[in-house]
Amino acid sequence: MKLIKNIGLAIGFAASLLATPLLAQSALNDILSGGVLKVGTTGDWNPMSVRDPATNSYKGYDIDIMTQLAADLGVELEMVPTDWKTLVNGVVAGNYHMTGSASISPARLKAAGYSHSYISVEMYPFTTEDKVGNFDGWDSINKEGVKVATTLGTSFEKMVKEWFPSAEIIVVEAPARGYQEVLAGRADVFVTSNIEGSTLLEKFPNVRQVAVEGSRAPTPIAMLLPQTDQVWINYVNSWIELKKAEGFFEATAAKWGL
Repeated sequence: MKLIKNIGLAIGFAASLLATPLLAQSALNDILSGGVLKVGTTGDWNPMSVRDPATNSYKGYDIDIMTQLAADLGVELEMVPTDWKTLVNGVVAGNYHMTGSASISPARLKAAGYSHSYISVEMYPFTTEDKVGNFDGWDSINKEGVKVATTLGTSFEKMVKEWFPSAEIIVVEAPARGYQEVLAGRADVFVTSNIEGSTLLEKFPNVRQVAVEGSRAPTPIAMLLPQTDQVWINYVNSWIELKKAEGFFEATAAKWGL
């Protein structure tokens, strides 16, 4: 009887040993053992993440955030190029440990986890100087003959399709961007965040914000993480709260004019 009991205890102990590697499989352990934090970023969301094709380097709000996270982890930072339509897939497939800033959406939540939010955005429509007189509110965009451009895989794509069912929606694939279609005269309106919109207004003198009653879809921004990796999610969330308390996010936002 004692032998049977001991065998049972041994089996239980063996089962617990088999379970413990679940912790070791966390991205956190992979990062610490490998010495590298891999972050997926599109490099086309100014001023969050901007890629310089000449040097293949990145700069922006996101890059500062991730640089500090890597420093606090005591590891190197590797930015992994991705695009909006495969942003979630890259996390799920393990191509990178996390992403830079991404809007929180129900569709993405089905496949990936999120960190706590640390910044939020609001959506506005934009056009060019020669067409700004054609629009006087959100409803004026939702008409036949109006072409609204958007980028495949972004949260804006889903929004404009819902908001402007009567308009013609032109979807372009990265590295092309919706605003480029408007600048080229192939579309009339694009919708983007107040963050990107402010940088485009500065960069392109002929871009104009459409006068609307107010912004739409205030959206929290966070990092995409492996959905079932609670160890890594807990670490990132605790780090975010610590940095919030230190004023790091506020200072970084001010640096980039956010």
